[in-house]
Amino acid sequence: MQLNIHNETSSLKAVVLGQPGSIGKVPTLDKAFDAKSFESISKGVYPAEEAIYKEMSAFEKVLLKHNVQVFRPWTIEDCNQVFARDVGFVIDDKIINSNIIPDREDEKEAYEVIYNQVSYNKIYNLPEKAHVEGGDVVLFNDIVFVGLYTKPDYSEFKTARTNLYAFNFLKEICPEKTFIPLEIKKHDTDPYKGILHLDCTFMPVGKNKAIIYKDGFTNEKDYQLLLELFGKENIFEINHEEMYFMNTNVFSISPDVVVSESRFNRLNEHLENNWGLTVERVPYYEISKMGGLLRCSTFPLVREN
Repeated sequence: MQLNIHNETSSLKAVVLGQPGSIGKVPTLDKAFDAKSFESISKGVYPAEEAIYKEMSAFEKVLLKHNVQVFRPWTIEDCNQVFARDVGFVIDDKIINSNIIPDREDEKEAYEVIYNQVSYNKIYNLPEKAHVEGGDVVLFNDIVFVGLYTKPDYSEFKTARTNLYAFNFLKEICPEKTFIPLEIKKHDTDPYKGILHLDCTFMPVGKNKAIIYKDGFTNEKDYQLLLELFGKENIFEINHEEMYFMNTNVFSISPDVVVSESRFNRLNEHLENNWGLTVERVPYYEISKMGGLLRCSTFPLVREN
């Protein structure tokens, strides 16, 4: 397979979609890896496997409708494998094998079926102290945005997933790219106060548009940088409540087609009526209770240039 990913929106040809089967028991609070899961467990609304399967099937049908080749990881018994984006990601023609949190390390085994189709010299394993997950890496052609948490208390946060060491290592792997760090806020137990990954506060769509939650960034200058890059007229700003439901975490099949959660009414209407995009609405509300949404479930392999 010839990997080819330069941005978030070019026409998608091949993608890995996470696996909804055999997710295991509802985690205990001490095993909640993100604030949304912590809240769902606390309130007794953590999603059932049947609901997860139904929602992921709806997403897969949309991908197949648009002639996308869909790969699935092997099913590991009693293991939540919904969020493929955490396990790995592609920059240009290289797979970066993420150093995910230790409790999820077993998930990597299930991707052998995909990795076996890729030349071994295109697969990059990171040093142990380089922490990164695909949700923190957003591609925009020659630019790679990376969501970081660089404060001294990094090790105290379960939701701090990407560090400066990984950022610098990615720059070495892809020297032809311009890497831009974006510092994002963290909170382990309150989904209104922290951002799990960069794609939960910022996402390009179309050819030159972006969805942004301004207050997800620690530094105002990071928001201003995006404002200057895209232009105010090309940015849709979501509010605090929309951030909580992860309105930025949509997934583009092409510059003209975006898959979005069916309840994102204000966003979906703007994408269609103001930006002329086709919005494929799918139910993903139950899956969102585990701290991720549509982009989190995917691991794109090939897009057209």
